[in-house]
Amino acid sequence: MNKLGVLLSIILSISLIACSQQETSKEGDSNNNKEETTYPNAELLVDTEWVVENLNDENVHFVDMRAEGYEGGHIPGAANITWPEIADPDNEFDGVLLPPEGFATKMQEIGINVNDTIVIYDDGSSLSAARLFYALEYYGHQDVKIYNGGFTAWLHSGNDVSTETPEIVVGDFEPTANEDLACDIGGIKEAIEDENIVILDTRSEGEYNGEDVRAERGGHVPNAVHIEWSEAITEVDGVPTFKSFEDLTELYESKGVTKDKTVIPYCQTNVRGAHTYFTLRLLGYDSIMPYEGSWAEYGNTPEAKIEK
Repeated sequence: MNKLGVLLSIILSISLIACSQQETSKEGDSNNNKEETTYPNAELLVDTEWVVENLNDENVHFVDMRAEGYEGGHIPGAANITWPEIADPDNEFDGVLLPPEGFATKMQEIGINVNDTIVIYDDGSSLSAARLFYALEYYGHQDVKIYNGGFTAWLHSGNDVSTETPEIVVGDFEPTANEDLACDIGGIKEAIEDENIVILDTRSEGEYNGEDVRAERGGHVPNAVHIEWSEAITEVDGVPTFKSFEDLTELYESKGVTKDKTVIPYCQTNVRGAHTYFTLRLLGYDSIMPYEGSWAEYGNTPEAKIEK
């Protein structure tokens, strides 16, 4: 081969190597982008395909949290309980979770075992489902998930429903409260001036600004950021589902709710606050302490400072 041929061969080899490196780089960028667009804790949220595949797994326990409609049709094998049933009727303030013994009894009655995977659903917004999700995590259960889109998604996919109440074997659930997952009124008062903590009001705009009064006083905790819980939900083909990772990240970070800070969500009775707790868990936040007493306690405490 003459000198010109050798030179052309070298140039061709260099070009092929460069193209190969460029394609590898593009593939790497694609993989990175994929990772960045997936919920960091995506395992907490399951879809219809997952439910179908695990429906007959004896270690997976489905819980229907709808207030109405269970008798008319539900996911086969699902037990039913509503969020008011896990609230303490003897507590001074509405909606506060049952104490450990009472909560354990309720969970055992619907067949929950210590080592079960618990999958919770409601009509689709996941509002009621998230209340039980939070309660189970607070009381130490290690494997809890929410069915994205709930019963609406199940029906939309054309799956069979059952009107039979399943035979339930009493479970062995045992509660161990994790105090790192809860804030009391003393904690939220201290958090007001703490730059490392974001107090997050998940109620409606009317409740936040004091126009909609649901306690002795209306308004919000001083310095609280407002993002209504429902902002995390969108609707796809009539099915309520959680927004994408990118949209949720923008929603919270644009208001200063960032992962480097402890977040204290609250609402009226920590149902909507629990929904935001789940959403932030899904996004990978690791320091979230819902205010269990919420506005039912704070708004009825005369010495607690408020803003409107």
